[in-house]
Amino acid sequence: MIAETCRTWQSWAMHRSILAALLLATGPALAEAPVVVAAEALPGGSGWTVSVTLRHPDTGWDHYASGWEVLAPDGARLGYRELAHPHVDEQPFTRNLSGVEIPDGLDHVLIRPRCTLDGWVAAPTRVDLVR
Repeated sequence: MIAETCRTWQSWAMHRSILAALLLATGPALAEAPVVVAAEALPGGSGWTVSVTLRHPDTGWDHYASGWEVLAPDGARLGYRELAHPHVDEQPFTRNLSGVEIPDGLDHVLIRPRCTLDGWVAAPTRVDLVR
């Protein structure tokens, strides 16, 4: 009986150690990614102006939406808009990027936001172009 209790205790202790190691190895859970609420691209005399409205649960300097990029359908970067500070009390918020050179023949671009904690969003948002 004592030998059986010891084996059960050793098994429980081993499983507990393995579980603790796995929890530590996975690191912190990812926070909510930035979301493109609205976006448009308007042609102008010196390139296109891209306007993007983002929503993100900014908490301060440690975690905020820090930028977005304009991509061609093939993934080539056409422009980047840095967001230099958190927008904790301004959600959602809109920022523009002017002078974006969008090649003739494209019928859409992609917008991909990022945040300081999680990096780039995996799936960019399509914005159709009206020429």
